[in-house]
Parts: sequence; structure tokens; C-alpha cells
Amino acid sequence: MKQLAIILAIALAACTSPGLDEARWEARADNVTITRDEWGIAHVRGRTDADAVFGMIYAQAEDDFNRIEVNFLNSMGRLAEAEGEDEIWRDLRMRLFIDPAEMQELYRTSPEWLRELMDAWADGLNYYLHTHPEVTPRVLTRFEPWMALTFSEGSIGGDIERVSLSDLAEFYATDPVERLTASETAAAEIPAELVQPSLVAAAPAEAMAMAGSPARGDAGEASWTPSREDDPTIEPSGSNGFAIAPSNTVDGNALLLINPHTSFYFRSELHMASDEGLNTYGAVTWGQFFVYQGFNETAGWMHTSSGVDNIDEFMERVVPDGDSLLYVYGDERRPVEQREVTVRYRTDGDMAERTFTVYRTHHGPIVREEDGRWISVGLMEKPQDALQQSYLRTKSADLDEYVEVMSLYSNSSNNTVFADAEGNIAYFHSNFIPTRDTAFDWSEPVDGSDPAADWGPLLDFEESPNVINPPNGWIQNTNNWPYSAAGPNSPNRDDYAPYVDRYGENARGLNALRVLPGRTDFTLEGLRDAAYDSYLTAFAALVPPLVSSYDGLPTSNPLVEALAEPIDELRGWDFRWGVESVPTALAVYWAEELLDRVGADAEAAGMGSTEYAETRASAEQRLGALQTAMETLEEDFGSWRTPWGEINRFQRLTGDIVQPFDDDGPSIPVGFTSSRWGSLASFGARSYPGTVRRYGTSGNSFVAVVEFGDRVEALAVTAGGESGDPESPHFDDQEQLYADGALRPVHFYPEDIEEHAERVYRPGG
Repeated sequence: MKQLAIILAIALAACTSPGLDEARWEARADNVTITRDEWGIAHVRGRTDADAVFGMIYAQAEDDFNRIEVNFLNSMGRLAEAEGEDEIWRDLRMRLFIDPAEMQELYRTSPEWLRELMDAWADGLNYYLHTHPEVTPRVLTRFEPWMALTFSEGSIGGDIERVSLSDLAEFYATDPVERLTASETAAAEIPAELVQPSLVAAAPAEAMAMAGSPARGDAGEASWTPSREDDPTIEPSGSNGFAIAPSNTVDGNALLLINPHTSFYFRSELHMASDEGLNTYGAVTWGQFFVYQGFNETAGWMHTSSGVDNIDEFMERVVPDGDSLLYVYGDERRPVEQREVTVRYRTDGDMAERTFTVYRTHHGPIVREEDGRWISVGLMEKPQDALQQSYLRTKSADLDEYVEVMSLYSNSSNNTVFADAEGNIAYFHSNFIPTRDTAFDWSEPVDGSDPAADWGPLLDFEESPNVINPPNGWIQNTNNWPYSAAGPNSPNRDDYAPYVDRYGENARGLNALRVLPGRTDFTLEGLRDAAYDSYLTAFAALVPPLVSSYDGLPTSNPLVEALAEPIDELRGWDFRWGVESVPTALAVYWAEELLDRVGADAEAAGMGSTEYAETRASAEQRLGALQTAMETLEEDFGSWRTPWGEINRFQRLTGDIVQPFDDDGPSIPVGFTSSRWGSLASFGARSYPGTVRRYGTSGNSFVAVVEFGDRVEALAVTAGGESGDPESPHFDDQEQLYADGALRPVHFYPEDIEEHAERVYRPGG
């Protein structure tokens, strides 16, 4: 009888649950108002913060549900269920760090206010699917609250993406235990008293991160090195942030530039507010319920990618011991944690799966093998703290409140440029930096068997290279090092360990140091103009040696005549980009060719390609590259005198995540260039199969300038438009503004929103 009662109760719950869900969703929707302005931007107001979260995620789903779903398929390690077998290794990489059971436990142990937000988030997405039966999810037909914890930090490239997929596949494609060396097998006879319980297995997820076990840092790929912007094959990513103190502005108010350089359409622009004090505007990574880069009425924050080294690799000594595995740690032998991970993947009309045994030490999961040694990676694993910090900073009213939220120490991959209505400006370096023994080379895997290589406590706020209210009255960060953030008032590089920053300076940073100092006349529009300053610092350094090489040619050299006209163009150039600029096009094609030619020599000399091209390239390399650039332009466009705007284009034809491009399709010219050349306004463009024109896919994606006075004022633009639907008028209505750097007014206050309202409705209405 008892068993029958249980069965009946389950059946009853199954019958009534959808109705209960719908009633709850509709009750929540009655507390929410969504106002779309003339640009389709959603201004969401809820009675509570949770109501606002419900409404904002519903509005995001209206604009581009596909991007939300793909982000969470990726964050949960379920992308192969939609994309097929090719994504198995990406999913496995994510599942090394994201265990649904652990996320569910974290949800259950989260503060009540955070659970309410996660509940509202899931309800908002499920209500959208309920009210839009024409939308067919690829995989996620129902969202659960704990899923929000799998994507808790809004960077364009999360820490986990530093782990090499090819190395991971090579390690886990076959049984790694069988590959352990004979010498390690021989060392397996270990006294039982030395065997200790696995710290990782014993500790709950949150404790692990705080105990110096898995945490965050750089796993040894391109993002570690200061030469990322130096490689002509890699488009620089990151962002620009400027903060201007009241002393340097006309109206005596602090100003903030928010300028993320990401893949286009990576974030939604929206406004969310509640009767509980939430009132924030800015860029929201699709599927997340907090404004990642933005402002509220009295404070604003801009995140830039950090050059901090806080992802590290540890070379482990692993030895078999019967049916288990041990790893050497000082005089101890500890069990290697093992668990099974099953990755499902789509096949032709069906689903299949592969099951892997994955491994972890107290440093972190095993991700590859090198010279017979297993390599673990340590990075920040604090999803609960990260989600709290990501949300709470949006409600920080001033500098003190923002710093207090930073005490969660879970903003790992980003620096922050900050300003508030009290006139404070600040630069905050990455908020997760474990202390380490500088006797080790942390740019390479360190010996995990040496306890001295373990991470120490996190650097606290006072120990990090932060800057608050410098006397020069301005702050900048362009993914460059913190040691030029405030010019002469910047932190001293000698005061910090090398692992605090590995990026160094970059061409955009040099440009920022040119446009910000010595000015006390900044306005909102003036800051916008500074963000689009057209000077290209890289060419100011590269072109003069080219001209000198030409001037040094003997008159009998045939290149004197062949290159006379292009050299004259470059000799008279002011190093500024523009759609009508012939020298910009010529210089870009020339520099790309030159960097390719000197790449091997630069590597042999231990130098970056740009530095080598400027200081050591031969006249033959410089002039030969120019001749090739002319020939390429003539072949592709009919003349080397082609204006830059004829080549460099913005085009948005479909709502696909991976955009197609077509020279016969509509497109518009863009004047600014790749940030590789020092352009503060960034446009990462290249040609594609079947095109000779270059089409942008990254760079300036959301741009805003904000003034904090008695009332907050802001101007902004989003690449293309707010909607991912090509049939929407807001699919491409901002593309010309974007290309022109003509930011539009932001509607923040109720009366302004009402005046510019295009549509007012409730979710589901």
C-alpha cells in the first residue's frame, strides 16, 4: 500500500506540476514590466530583484534564445549533444570542472537571496519557452536554477578555455594509466602509513577553492605572453577602459569609458531595475542575469582582460597501487581522485555517448601528459562566490561598496576600471592572485610533488597593483600591464612578482598614454572622441624605418622607381585611419606581410615580431614586403590606391552565431582598424573564402561613455543591433552609428524611457 501511495503521489505531481509552474510564472510576470525603446533595448522593471531577473532573461530570450542556449550547452559540457562528435573534447574539458551534482549542492547551500535569483532566472527562461512554442531548443527544453552556477563570470574567454583541447584529447583518447612508465610502476610499493585521503575528494567544492586546491591562472597558451597583439595570425582580444576624475572634466563629474573588444553579438544591451534598489544598465553576456560591464545611477565598472598569471600547471608523479593510483607529494603518497564522466553526442538522427575516467590531484584536474608525467591545472573554481560577486557589484553605489564586494576575490580573469558619482576613479587588478614561490618558473609546469610549489594565500586588496584616485586625474587599461595605468602615478613594477602580470605594454596602451594626459577639458563627448582617436601608434614606429630603408637605396636600384609613389603616400601620412585613407590600407597590407617575413628571425632572437620589424628588419625585408602588399592590393582590388573603407567592412546578413560573408551582399565601410596597430577603437576583420574584402567579427562590440553627476548620463552603441532576428528592425539599425562612432543617448530615467518607448508589455503578453 505504501509503495502504491508513492507511485500515485509521483503520478499526481507529474500531472499537476506544469500547471503549478505556469501559475508561478504568470504570477511573477505580473510583477514585471518590459519597455522597449526606439532601438529595441529592453528596460526591465520588477517589484523585486528576482522579478527583474525573471524579466531581463525573458527579454534576452526574445532577442536571441539561440545564443543563450549555446552558452549554457558550452558551460555545462553538453555542446556535443547539439553539434555532434567534434565537440566531445570541449565538453570533456568543461566537465573536468563542472559536475552537475556539485552545482546542485552549491545551489542548495547558496544564500536565500541568491537562490531566489537563480529560481527566477530559470523560471524566466522556461516561461519564455512556454509562451513561444514555435521556438525549438536544440537540447535544453527546461532550465534548472543550479545551471546558473555553471556560467557565473561573463568574460569572453573563460579560464577553462586556456586548457588545450588537442592535448586533452591526446591524453584521454586512450587509457592514460596504461601509459605510465615502468619506473613509476616500480615505485608503486609505498608504505601504507604514507597514504592519505584525497583532499579533493574530501572537500566540498567551495572549500576546495579556498583551500589552495583548484584555483585559477594561466595554463601556458597564447594568452600568457605579452606578444599576443604581436602575432599577425591572432586578432587581439580584450577591452579598453578609461576613467577621468572630476579635476580633468569641464563639469566636475567623473567619466567612464566602457569599451569591450569581444566577438560581435556576444552580449545583450539592457537595463534592469527593481523596487529593491537595483538599477543597472550595460552589457550582459547572453544567458547571465547580471550586467557584466555597465553602470548604475552612481557607479560604473569596465572589465578588461588581465595579463595576470593565475592559471598554473603542475607536473605530477603518478604511480599505480593495485587498483588505485597515487601521486607523490613531498614524503606523502596521496590517492588520485577518479570519477567517471559520460559525454553524450549527437549522431545522424540519434544520440550516442562516451564514458571517460578523469583524474584530479589537489592541484586540479589532469589535462595532459608531458614526457610521461601527468599535468594538472590549477585555476579558480569558486562558482558560488563568482556569481555573488558578479551580481552584487551591480548594486554597489560607490567605491567603498565596490571594494567590499571585491572581498569575495572571485573576479579572476579581469581587471576593472571604475568611477563613481562621488568623484572616485580606480583601477583594480585581477581579483584572484594566489601567492607563489618566485623560485619556480610559473610560465612552465612546476613540480607538483614539491610542496613548495603549492599556491599560498590570495593577494589581498592592499597587496595587488591597484590604483585609487591618482593625482594625474585619469586611469586607463587596454589589457596592458598595470604599471602604466595612471602614467607616472602607476604601481611600480619592481614591487610585484612576475606572475602578477605577463602581458606587458601594448600599442593601444601607448595610444591611451598619448590621448589622456595633460587635459582638463573632458566632457562626455570628449571622452567619446578620445575612444575613437584615429592615431595608429604601431605605424608611427614601423613606417619611418621603411622610409629610411627606401631613402638609402642607390639610385640605380629598380625599387627606387617602383616604390616611389607608395613611399610618398606613407611619407606624408599622419598615421591616422579613415575610410578614405589609402595609406591605411597600404600600411596594413605591408605590415602584415613584413611581420610574416620576420617571424622566424624574431623568434630566433627572442623578440616580438613587431619589435623586430621596427628595429632589426633588413631593408630587403621591409621593401620587399611593400612590393608584395602593392601586388596583393592590385590583384584583389585593381589598384594599390584603394581606400581603406573599400576593404574594411561591417556586414550582418544572418542571425547565425558563425556569420557568413559575401562581397556581393550589403556592407558598410569602417574606418578603424585592428587594435594590433594601436587603434583604440578596434575592428578585427579579415577576408573569408570567396571574399577579397575584409569583414569584422570582433573588436568594438559595445561602447558607452558615462558621466556621473547629479544624474547619470550616457551615450552608447551596440554592434549591428539588439536583436538576433534578421526580420527585426533592430537587427542592424545601429550598424551605421557603430561604423561612424556616433553613440546614441542612453535612456535611464523613467520619464526618458517613457518618452522613447516603442512597446510596453509584461512577459508573456
